Amino acid sequence: MKLIDMRPMMWVDDVEATINYYKTILGFTESYFENDWQWGWVRRDGLEIMFAKPNEHIPYDGANFTGSFYFNVDNADEWYERLAGKASIYYPIENFEYAMREFAIKDCNGYLLQFGQELQ
Repeated sequence: MKLIDMRPMMWVDDVEATINYYKTILGFTESYFENDWQWGWVRRDGLEIMFAKPNEHIPYDGANFTGSFYFNVDNADEWYERLAGKASIYYPIENFEYAMREFAIKDCNGYLLQFGQELQ
């Protein structure tokens, strides 16, 4: 018995706008949007993230997550250069004592996205 994959489902106010942000700013290349369900997804490099506007049966008071979404990347500096002028930087790129070079942004919903590269 094993776990095969994990696809986060992020609750958002505007699914279509979120998909456009992830494609335009973060470079996700594939996507799907179902207007009737207010649900969709984006995909890049084997990663998939789903977005949904919760229905009336789910308590929802805007985008809220007590942690962050952490992306391991091959080149943190290139990612930082790509995003620095386009995204809301939460903290700038730096080396950390736990052997990671990383930075963080806030996406269009306020979710914290961290990008880190292991230091050799």
